[in-house]
Amino acid sequence: MNFARTCLLLMPLSLVACNATLPQMAETGAAVASAAGYNNQAQLIRGIKEALELGSSRAASSLSATGGYANSSLYRIELPANLQPIAGTLRQMGLGSQLDRVEGLMNQGAEKAAVEAQAVFIDAVRNMSVTDALGIIRGSNTAATDYFRTQTEASLRQRYLPIIKQNLQQIGFYNQYQQLLGTYNMLPLANKPSLDLEQHVLTMALDGLFKQVAVEEQLIRKDPVGRGSQIIGSVFNATK
Repeated sequence: MNFARTCLLLMPLSLVACNATLPQMAETGAAVASAAGYNNQAQLIRGIKEALELGSSRAASSLSATGGYANSSLYRIELPANLQPIAGTLRQMGLGSQLDRVEGLMNQGAEKAAVEAQAVFIDAVRNMSVTDALGIIRGSNTAATDYFRTQTEASLRQRYLPIIKQNLQQIGFYNQYQQLLGTYNMLPLANKPSLDLEQHVLTMALDGLFKQVAVEEQLIRKDPVGRGSQIIGSVFNATK
């Protein structure tokens, strides 16, 4: 969008935002959209998709950066809760550096896997139907995140797991761990906790990813003009 078009979008809305009613803002939005070139449904849907593609790509990029998980107070992946008592004992025995190495590889694996998310999200947006796009704009505060999770989680799991596994194979005792895990999983015990680090990292990595997608979605909803979507929502509200 060029500078002139951006001005056409922003100036009228800023003039009415302080004291206009919602129907008045919708009417203004429709007029401005037409002046800016958004004069048919295909163009409007394209604008919505561009905003969603931007938000989801930012979420993936932030977590795929070095330290995206490891340095995050929200998304850092630690050993499973059921292993923490054992980890505490091992640290007291002087094995803390080895445990730190394991956790470091867990987070690095999640960061490497997050690179895959951007392409998957872009495909989901580009394949989005008109109904889906309108449902997201008019839906709940998590409508976009819910859509992305429904449409992409299975594909992301398939893409993430080999990367996470490959990264964990750098652990010196990985083969022994796999043998122990196989034996443990065969034990006829009820309600036994999972000790599968790969699945733990996979689950935590995806949970963090979709939480960050939700953060980006809230930014879009909070400042839709800055992301080029408020005008689109206004037009569709006016033509419901």
